[in-house]
Amino acid sequence: MFRNQLANSGPLFALLASLLAVVAATGWLLIPPLRFRSERRPQPPQANLSDLESVSKRLDEALLSSGTAGKSEASQEFQGDSDSRAVSGLHLQSSLPVAGRIPILDWARRVSLGLNGTIPSLEEIRQLESQPLATREAWWLEHLLADRRTSDHLAERLGRAIVGVENGPFILYRRRRFIAWLSDQLSSNRPYDEVVRELIASEGIWTEKPAVNFVTVTTDIDGTGQPSPIRLAARTSRSFLAMRIDCLECHDDFLGTIQIGSAEGLRGGQQADFHRLAAFFSTARNSLAGVRDDLEAEPYRFTLLDEETATEFQPGVPLHPNLLLAAGSPRQRLAMWLTHPSNQQFARATVNRVWAIVFGQPLVVPIDDIPPTADVPRALDLLADDFVKHGYDLHRLLRLMAGSEAMRARGRVPDANTDPGAWSWDEYPAVRLRPEQVAHSLLQSSTFTTLDTTAHVLRRLIGSAQENEFVNRYGDFGENEFDPRSETVTQRLLVLNGNLVREQLEQGFGSPARLAALAPNPETALEILFLVTLTRRPHEDERTRLVPSLQAAWAGERELRLQDLYWALLNSAEFASAR
Repeated sequence: MFRNQLANSGPLFALLASLLAVVAATGWLLIPPLRFRSERRPQPPQANLSDLESVSKRLDEALLSSGTAGKSEASQEFQGDSDSRAVSGLHLQSSLPVAGRIPILDWARRVSLGLNGTIPSLEEIRQLESQPLATREAWWLEHLLADRRTSDHLAERLGRAIVGVENGPFILYRRRRFIAWLSDQLSSNRPYDEVVRELIASEGIWTEKPAVNFVTVTTDIDGTGQPSPIRLAARTSRSFLAMRIDCLECHDDFLGTIQIGSAEGLRGGQQADFHRLAAFFSTARNSLAGVRDDLEAEPYRFTLLDEETATEFQPGVPLHPNLLLAAGSPRQRLAMWLTHPSNQQFARATVNRVWAIVFGQPLVVPIDDIPPTADVPRALDLLADDFVKHGYDLHRLLRLMAGSEAMRARGRVPDANTDPGAWSWDEYPAVRLRPEQVAHSLLQSSTFTTLDTTAHVLRRLIGSAQENEFVNRYGDFGENEFDPRSETVTQRLLVLNGNLVREQLEQGFGSPARLAALAPNPETALEILFLVTLTRRPHEDERTRLVPSLQAAWAGERELRLQDLYWALLNSAEFASAR
């Protein structure tokens, strides 16, 4: 059936289906479930691990003590009233102890979903459990950080904030090329401030210099054939400063929710503030040589509300004007100001977004709105300060997050009335998986070996097509992927009866079929099905109920019974959440 469906999809898939059938028939894909690969992935450059243990301890204290209810000391740099909309980020409202640590496999599943967007394979579980007890967590983190799937996953998640999810102008924008470039930077653990500076100030052809796609994605929005300073300013403020100042494009801040100024004093945002930021991008021009800074270009002008003539604006920053250099092109000056070690907004914005990727929800809600005087959790500023101190090292940041007590705490599913901005981090937020995590996990559960870059090319190619179809039908959350939402009936039916699940059930080389052929007894088959789907072994009551059912069908229709159980596990609430 699987082969017929591919054949109906077109000549290419028909060819792939035929090749895949030959490969499966010759046993190339039937690697024994307990066999480890001989090839190893290259290790990334060693992150700065100095004082990691002491910082980790302070992070746990900040997350799990009642002392987090006060304003972070770092936020006292600015004078003025605190913004009440920041709802004190995820402060703990009590001094309750951690609700107990979860088992190592549950922790490994959480970290895997957060870092590379999928559940562990049976192969990886066997490798993890072969390590000495004292080093398993450290080994698993190093394993994930060396895995290219991690950098690919993080690049896609960060890329949604940086360039959005649309394909943009085809001639001048290559989103896939940009995401691949960003993944390269993350894989090599390049300092993140360097990455962002290149994004903001880079010049060249969008195919040869992928960083310039940050600029070219805004081309033709206003019909000029040139990058849009307004869209670039809005994207920069939200993605790298966590400041929603884009509403100032059209009018002043009448509600007093936007804070602009310096450490000496803040004021309400004005329309002119946004357009001073946009003026940094006014010299960026598309040319035959790609994006170039035309320093002779006309000054940036915009007609403000209630005015009849356009006003000329010189480049200006919304905070810390003393950090802005006088030398360099406008975009170079902005890039250096943005990533200056004293610009706390950049570090806060980055940490808050990475935390959301890893844990499923941010420390401060909304994710892209952290006013300078916000009453943020101490954990946010502790991580932000450490991020700056250690050279914007993302791998170190990920180690701190994955190794925190918050990652090890017992999980609780947020209900419909739960305010994400008041979450207590003595419990892990068992949020619903995002669409791509569901698709990745469904595909990974169908095989015993790891579906990484070393997997068979046909398997990866067909899996990619299946994943894209599933995400498109399920509904991509787009740039607002961290907004709380409930699963729809259509989405639930797609998981229950969709092509992706059905194909994993019926293919002749999937988990149920292989278990029916290779498992020595029902007990072993049951254990492996739980491991490949839920990353745990069945509880005693589950064994008591399910083993007799498998035993009764073992001499006959064992594969059908295993398919039914596999389907039930895939459609369980436990599979669909990062418990």
